[in-house]
Amino acid sequence: MSDSIQQQETASAGSFFFEEGGRRLAEMTYSRTNAALIIVDHTEVDASLSGQGVGRRLLDALVRWARATNTKVIALCPYAKAQFDKDTSIRDVLA
Repeated sequence: MSDSIQQQETASAGSFFFEEGGRRLAEMTYSRTNAALIIVDHTEVDASLSGQGVGRRLLDALVRWARATNTKVIALCPYAKAQFDKDTSIRDVLA
């Protein structure tokens, strides 16, 4: 499924998401504060994907992208914040 995660971004906001049949089933959204800083503000996963690690796959895609683009992250979303608190290996992208 990690290959199925897509990214969409406008000038001020963006998301990493998974859709199936034209329906968005999982999404992690962020706001861009400047060219090098985003704020992760929300994660939502449809109940049909519960327990499959989709939220973490969204976060992993965001972390890979942040590293590749030298973007720093502030995690206000409770899910993302909890994952950063638990996993020291991804904290290098935190602001």
